[in-house]
Amino acid sequence: MSALAVMLIAIGLADVGRRLTRRLWAPIVLALVAVGGCALLAGLCHVGDIAPLVIAAASSVAWVVLCARAERTGEHEVAPLVVFGVAVAVLIVLSGWGSDVAGVVQRWSTWVDLPGLGDVDPNRLLMVVGVVLLQLVTGNQLVRLVLGKVGAVKPAGEPQPSDKLKGGRLLGPMERLLILGLGLAGQLAAATAVVAAKSIIRFPEINAQKARENGGIGIDEVTEYFLVGSFASWIVALGGLALAQ
Repeated sequence: MSALAVMLIAIGLADVGRRLTRRLWAPIVLALVAVGGCALLAGLCHVGDIAPLVIAAASSVAWVVLCARAERTGEHEVAPLVVFGVAVAVLIVLSGWGSDVAGVVQRWSTWVDLPGLGDVDPNRLLMVVGVVLLQLVTGNQLVRLVLGKVGAVKPAGEPQPSDKLKGGRLLGPMERLLILGLGLAGQLAAATAVVAAKSIIRFPEINAQKARENGGIGIDEVTEYFLVGSFASWIVALGGLALAQ
């Protein structure tokens, strides 16, 4: 699973880079450097690591390119979702080829004096880093691709259902990180309370909207946007928790 962790780290960093610059080559280079750097730091230099790392690098680049195209055209949302899903599945299937995490990551995990971290397996530590990055910009990107596919996101320049629900791009990562943290701490019941609390808090805001106001965005569209986006976001958080466990 080490190559999968490397891919999540590379994609997570590349997505952050893509939000900081409009030059497409920059996040591509960042993704490739991340794959190479993680491989060196984690001691993934054996023959069995080559194929999974190549898949991780190629999938990271394809993800960046396809997501940029989907945002630019407002179409082809399925392609990056397929690339991401297939890459995750293939790297899980091929995880037996990869070597265990060693090198600097292993030595640092045993040297650092943070509570509980010294006892964490280096393989799991690398995966947790990748999963945490997944909950940030990449998680928002996955949710937006799903929303675009079901038609809950309108073409650029038109009124969006998200205009009615402020703070979603910030609340999404915060919510996913909270669910992930509670799950890793063994408090999954508390994580479900977060899900319920979001629904309760958002309901009055959604219910207060008048149908077909402000550019033709009706309450039905806002509700669909909220439900699809929330379920997609929760799946990202719980999927990351499953990988980190």
